[in-house]
Formats: sequence, structure tokens, C-alpha cells
Amino acid sequence: MKPTVKPIMKPLSAIACALAVSGIYSAGAVAEEPQTKEVIERLKITGEQLSGYLNKDQQSASKLDISVKETPQMVSVITAEELKDFALHDLNSALENSATINVEQVETDRIYYTSRGFELNNFQVDGLGLPLINSNTHGRMDAALYEQIEVVHGANGIMTGVGSPSATVNLIRKRPTSDFRGSVSASASSWSGKRIEGDVSGAFTESLRGRLVVVGDDSESYLDRYENQTQVVYGVIDYAPTNNTLVTLGHSEHNSETDGNSWGAITLHYGDGTPTDFDSSVNIAADWSEWNVKESRSFIDVESALSDRWNLRIAYNRVRTDEDSFLFYTYLPDPNTGLDPETGLGLLGYGSEYDLDDKQDTVDAYINGSFDAWGQQHELVVGANYARMDYVDMSLYDFHTGNGFPAMPALPDWTGNTPFPEFTDGLDGSEIDNTQKAVYAQTRLALNADTKVLLGGRFNEFTTEGIGYGVDQSRDDSEFIPYVGLTYDVTNAATLYASYTETFMAQNERDSNFERLPALTGKNTEIGFKMDLFEGAAMVSAAYFDVTQDNIAVGDGTVTNPNTGAPETVYRPSGSVTSKGFEIELAGELLPGLQGSVAATSFELSGDDTVEDYTPENLFRGSLTYKPAMMENLKFGVSYQWQDKISRFQGTVGDVYANAGEPIVTIQEAYGRLNLMASYQFTKAVSLTLNANNVTDEKYINSLLWQTQGYYGAPRNYSATLSWSF
Repeated sequence: MKPTVKPIMKPLSAIACALAVSGIYSAGAVAEEPQTKEVIERLKITGEQLSGYLNKDQQSASKLDISVKETPQMVSVITAEELKDFALHDLNSALENSATINVEQVETDRIYYTSRGFELNNFQVDGLGLPLINSNTHGRMDAALYEQIEVVHGANGIMTGVGSPSATVNLIRKRPTSDFRGSVSASASSWSGKRIEGDVSGAFTESLRGRLVVVGDDSESYLDRYENQTQVVYGVIDYAPTNNTLVTLGHSEHNSETDGNSWGAITLHYGDGTPTDFDSSVNIAADWSEWNVKESRSFIDVESALSDRWNLRIAYNRVRTDEDSFLFYTYLPDPNTGLDPETGLGLLGYGSEYDLDDKQDTVDAYINGSFDAWGQQHELVVGANYARMDYVDMSLYDFHTGNGFPAMPALPDWTGNTPFPEFTDGLDGSEIDNTQKAVYAQTRLALNADTKVLLGGRFNEFTTEGIGYGVDQSRDDSEFIPYVGLTYDVTNAATLYASYTETFMAQNERDSNFERLPALTGKNTEIGFKMDLFEGAAMVSAAYFDVTQDNIAVGDGTVTNPNTGAPETVYRPSGSVTSKGFEIELAGELLPGLQGSVAATSFELSGDDTVEDYTPENLFRGSLTYKPAMMENLKFGVSYQWQDKISRFQGTVGDVYANAGEPIVTIQEAYGRLNLMASYQFTKAVSLTLNANNVTDEKYINSLLWQTQGYYGAPRNYSATLSWSF
């Protein structure tokens, strides 16, 4: 006989909703007995909102139980189906398909991101995380751990507070499923790429579920001497000790091992101002260059139903990262002469050993629920957050053998062959301790059945202690971040909204005097609408936004560091930079058998000419797949990423040339990348997917974020994936 089960209450928090979407159970009933499969199956109804390229649930913009449509900001979701269809195996390739993000690949293994014209440094995993160290990611970040990727456009004051007003990326981990299921896939791709991925999930008992993901990825590259090996292991269990409590425990190990990585990039112009236009394969790396990143993540998440209307969640996230690298940079010791247009000579190499260890610990606790007042039902969340991030990095050089700063041949002739330096000189680095304490509250008040007001705020106290490369990094900043939003349901299908929030973040970048730049401050105002289409099978969202940010770090050339004797990129703070524009996105089943996500962004930056020039202000992202009704086993699709023209003023021609004084400007014309896919389901268990990327073989510079240097994107390439599901 089945145990008695009491009626199901409202699903537990945003995390519990996400678990149910994944097909797992949540602690959604109030009873004395442990969870049962009957309760699990009944909770699965929340997952019906997930459809191909559309997910109406979100857990990134608020801890209130509100959907994407009810959120007064643009929210995009890169779903599991899109990740699989277009073989988006790493974070950067996934984000290149997002509605609003521009991936700034300044180097092979150090990546920056922008959105709405501003640097994006808010990355979270399951809603927890601190801004990225130095606002960039290192190494290759595999996407196999994640069920989907959510992007909140604009400032996200309640969930982050500290950060930029560009966007927040929230990586949603895979969770166990109620039913037993598994898959194994093997891929082969251009440049000797090989990948194998396994994913198995299921129930041990009625109250215990588990999932295991294992990945091995090994690939060379279109770039000379570059290759990467990635290994991933991720395990997670859910345990329901009673019908009102859910405990989730997980751990992942992620290793990215790169050989031939670049540090900096190729010089984009000769001394007389003409473009270098090297082959796409040119790489400045030495043959001994390497950058290895090992990341361990552990987490525990406890959710409990305090009553039929109030829930408690306590989450702890632990991250440990160990980076070891040998780096090789190239620079022009005499900018007046620059790179010789006849011989291609003039560059010096610059070797360094760089090691980084960081520790992050984050605890977040909150209570959320609903209450009745003034004849309406309202919602409230109150919580606190404590985060600690400590990191130690170290740089070493070779000034005494001559191998640390070798003269370079012309880059097309460079094979990476240079003696390994003795990295024993110029020891310098950082030892930094960061602490963030925050309290926050948000309420959603129902003025009537159709009109809701979101009010909230977050008080952040952010302190830093330590010395970084000879500069005192100590600071003690406190800031209150307000949030206000309004939604109005015009019809059951259409909602109008407006919102306002702010951000604040201290910076680590230094100016030409090697003093830290002042803090970033930002504001985000947004109005828009969201509408269900085709009886809820798709949704269209559109917004007008007005974002302002002060003190953006803008590259200001290279200056010799007096502590190390080595050249270093320095920055200057911008004035007030404003971005005003529009975004529109359509996602879901657009016609029978046609799934898609199509988005366009257009904005105008003002306030700093350099930032305006190197930032693409018009973006298009589109992914479509189609299953013909007469051939259900066949699927084919297309994706396209386009951006408009960008440029970068690089200085003026030196007086040793006949055209001395002429401005040097690097221009990347507007370009688009066309990608194709096709898959065939041979049996219920076996399928084959073929992908072709950049099929028109466009040649383009990845980014002009850094002055005088950049490198080219990947030319046409292919992959094939054979999958077996059970």
C-alpha cells in the first residue's frame, strides 16, 4: 500500500522549480513520510513550461517565485536542446549564441564579455557567485555540467548588487532525474578534435536520486601550436529526508590543460599604419607556452517548507582554483618605429611564469513566501549573503640569460622555437582577501489582479585587504542598491513592464601611475513587453533600455612596471558612458516542427570615443531547427551570429615614415558567421548529428578590446557526434 501523501503545496523556491523542470523531485509536500514517486510525478507538472528553445521559468533575476514573463527585465535562456543541436560544448561558444552578449576573445585562454556596451563580470552558478577576478575567465570552460544558461539583461541589483549594469550569466547545473536515464556521445571534429561525454541519472530509492557527468575533450586548433585537453567529472545527489525538506550535495572537478596558448595577441598594424593581415593560423605563443587551470567546486543546498506558504533555503558553494602557466608575450620596444613594413621585424618576446590560486566560499540564506493583505496575495523574500574570495598570484621573469626577452623574427616565420627562460627574476605578485556581506529584501505587491509592483534593495559591504604588484589594494566600500519594477497584464498573454536598478563595483585595473582606478557605478532603466504566442508555445520579448556607467577601465597603452621592469597594460577611467537602445527576442516553437531563438540588439553608446569605436552596437543572433512532419527522425537547422563594424584608434605613424602623423586605425568590417546542423535518429536510442561552423569561411578579428593587438577567429570547421541514449 502506498504511503499517505498530503496535498502538494506551492513548489519550493526558484531552485525547486528548476529541479522539477529537470524531472527531479522537490520537497513540495508537507507530510511526515519521506518523498514518494507519486509526489514526484505530481510535481513534474511545473516542467511542462519547458519546450525546445523556450523555458518560461527563471531563477536568475529574483528569488521570488516568478516566471520569465513576470520578470520586469529581459531574460534569455540558452536551453539544453540548443546546446546539443549546435554542439555548443564550451561556455564561450554558448554565449556567442545568446541574445545580448559579445564574447571578447582577446587571447586564447583569457576572455572578456560585454553586454549592452559594458563589461560583463557577473557570473553565477545556481544563483551564487562573486564578480570575476579581473573581469575575465581563464582556460576552457566546458558546458556539459549545465542544464541551461540563463542571462538577465541589464543590472541585476537584487541577485548580485556588486557588478556591472550589463548582464548576469547564471549557469544552471544538471540535477538528478526521477526516472533512470543515460547517454553516451562521441564526437570528432576539425583539427583532430575528439570528445566523449557520459551522463547517467536516476533513483536509488524513493527519497534518494543521483547523477554523474563525465567528459573528456582533446583538440588541436587552427592556430599554430595550440591544443587543449579538458577533463570533467561532476556528481550530484538529492536526498529528501521528509516530504518538506530537500538536501542537494554536489561536487565537480574541471581541468583545462592548454599548450601553445597566447598571452596578448598578434600586432595588427605595421609602423606605417598599414594592416598586417596575417594568416588566421599565426600564433605568438612559444612552443613551451602552457596554461593549466584546475577548478574544484563543491556545494550543498538545503530547502525546507516551513509551512504551506513559506520556504527556507540555505546554500553553500565552495570553489578552489589552481592555475599554473608559462606565458610568452610580444611587444614593440620602439613604438615610433613599430613593426617594419618591409621585413616584419621589430618585436621582442617577453616570457613569464604566472601562477594563481584562489579560494571562494559563499553562503546564502533566505526565506520566501506569500501573504495576504488588502484583498490581494503578495510575495516576499528576505535574505543574507556572505562571500569570501582570497587569491594569491605570482609572476616571475628572466632578465639575466637573454631568453626572457628574445628578439622575434617576422611573425609569419615564427615557429615558437625559443629557449625556455630561467624564471628566477623579478618575483612579484598579489595576496588579496576579499569579503562581501549583504542583506537583501524584495517584495512583489499586487495592486490588483493585473498590476504588480516589485520593490527591493540590497545592502553590500565589500572589503579588500592586501598588496597587488606593489600597490595597496585595500578598500572598504558600502553601498545600498535599490530595485523597483512594475508589471501590468494587458491580457492573459501580454505583459507590459518597467524597472530600475543600480550596481557598484570596485576595480583592480591600474592607471599609468599604477594606482587603482575608482569604483564602477552603474544604473539601468528598462521598459518593455512580453507576450505568449501560439497558445504559449513561443514568447516574444522586447525592451528599451537606458544604461549609464562611470569609470570604465579603458586601455591606455603599455608602461614599464617599476617593480618588475616588465611592460604592462595600463588603463584610464572613462567619464560617464551611456548606452540607449532596443532588444527583441523570439523563442520557442514558431511553427509546427520549427524551434528557434531569434534576437536582435541595437544601441548607441556615448561618452567615450574609444569605447564607442571598439564596441559592436548592433547584434543579431538566430538559431532555428526544423523537423519535417513526414520525416520525424530528421532534424536540420541553421544559426547565424552577426555584428556591425568596429574600429580602434591605435595612435599615429612615427616620424621615421613618409606619412608621419597620419592616424592608425584598425577596422573590422561588419561580418556574420553562418553555421549549419543536421541530425538523424536511427533508432530510439541512436542518433548522429553533423555540424558545420563558419561555412562561408569569414575572416574576422575576434576583438578590438585591447589596443594594437588581436587575433583571428576560427575558419570553416566541422564536427560529427554519435549519441546513444538509454
